[in-house]
Amino acid sequence: MTIFDGANGDIEATESSTLSLDEGDLHVYQDGPRDAPALLLIHGTAASARWWGLLVPLLTGSHRVIRIDLLGHGRSGQPADGSYAIPDQARRAGAALDRLGVERAVVAGHSSGGVVATALAEQRPDLVTALALINTGPGMDALIPQESAAIGPSQWPPSDELIRQFAGTGFSRPDYPIPQEFADELRGMSFHAFAAIMQAPRQYLEEQALPDRLKVLGKPLLVIFGEEDRRWRSSSAADYRVVPGAKVELLPGAGHSPIVEDPQRTAELLLTFTARAH
Repeated sequence: MTIFDGANGDIEATESSTLSLDEGDLHVYQDGPRDAPALLLIHGTAASARWWGLLVPLLTGSHRVIRIDLLGHGRSGQPADGSYAIPDQARRAGAALDRLGVERAVVAGHSSGGVVATALAEQRPDLVTALALINTGPGMDALIPQESAAIGPSQWPPSDELIRQFAGTGFSRPDYPIPQEFADELRGMSFHAFAAIMQAPRQYLEEQALPDRLKVLGKPLLVIFGEEDRRWRSSSAADYRVVPGAKVELLPGAGHSPIVEDPQRTAELLLTFTARAH
């Protein structure tokens, strides 16, 4: 199994390009009609834009689907002096949309990508028309304590076994077949970038929980949560109901990564939401 396949089994997007920003290169994928409503997909911590690969072909019939590798991830740059803080990642995402000529977009984020999406909506309310958060923990009190130890500098680059231990909770069951491509991409990160990226969402959530941030924005909100999430308590999805009009959907059988485990149902929920939000 591979999580990176796109339409017709091709891992390459319709268009793949690199945007040169002041703080480093940002890699961008675009699929679907360029004149269709824009949908920006933001991946989670230590992942990449290619994690959305199974979902993209299900969305391009009605959307211009844009994916970015956040700085430090995938094919984007990972400068030693770069900031990997959530507000800076969000600002770069907005700059990428500006470069692509996108004036309005629905933004969907998986895991900590939803934190970046929230920060982007705070910074650019003119740009973000609606938000979809997929297994994004609302606050640090929703985090499930992990038994596995963190990956330290002496273990870098990490072995496949260590990566699979680290990534295992990202799926509904411990024996979920984690693709080799994931291990290879994570191993390609620098330890400096990895450590900073792991800490960034915690810092942002400790400043203020996402529901409190979102309820003042007045943006349509969809929250999707796999019921078998082993990183964040799925019951915490209810915390988002303080946001006026928020729609919360739980997916039975799916874990932390329904974009991989249940792309069909995830896409259906996204499409229903975006049809009303654009």
